[in-house]
Amino acid sequence: MSGSNSSDPGSAAELDAPSPLAMTVHTLGAPALDDAARRTALGRLKMFLILAVCAAPVVASYLAYYVIRPQGRTNYGTLVQPLRPIPPALALSDLDGRVIAPVSLKGQWLLVVVAGADCDAACERLLWLQRQVRESLGREKERIDKVWLIDDAAALRAQTLQAVRSGDPVTLLRVDRAALADWLEPAPGQALEQHLYVVDPLGHWMMRMPPDPQPAALKRDLERLLRASAGWDQPGRP
Repeated sequence: MSGSNSSDPGSAAELDAPSPLAMTVHTLGAPALDDAARRTALGRLKMFLILAVCAAPVVASYLAYYVIRPQGRTNYGTLVQPLRPIPPALALSDLDGRVIAPVSLKGQWLLVVVAGADCDAACERLLWLQRQVRESLGREKERIDKVWLIDDAAALRAQTLQAVRSGDPVTLLRVDRAALADWLEPAPGQALEQHLYVVDPLGHWMMRMPPDPQPAALKRDLERLLRASAGWDQPGRP
């Protein structure tokens, strides 16, 4: 019967056409992927901003001292450029012959004297100046260590040893003079023993004081360094 085999032409088209629900499901993927990409990019940006904020004090203090250098400001000491990091292989030992790793000196500002164990009058004055200027810094003195690099194997006099170990003691280290030349250097025409050397908490030799330094001028330079690094440097080694 023709009636039983007939069908509505429109009904077949309706069955083949995608339903509104199916179309909606297939179009949900793209916005979700876009949101995930935006969240990832935002997270990375926040991470970089946090790192920048943490590094800013260190970068700013070094820029202020090494790059910007406002006109009219003069340093008493000579800035060392480029900075000279302490050689990792520099052979150091204490007075008992125990090996001291150079990295152990990092984490604190250092005011360094270089002299033989006999310590003549000029050496004694530098050690005295090293102590007096550090004491004059008040509570900021805890951010500076006194170091005497002894560049020979002679024995120290008992009187000298007692003097440098009284109060806040000097760190006494023996070092080979030839090896020390890879790190510290005197001004042209001067001897290594004539200067005080300033080393930053990262282990970089960064300033050399002139021979027979003046206490007030030396203190002024140290105060500037401590003020510039106040945001990232703390007393004591890690």
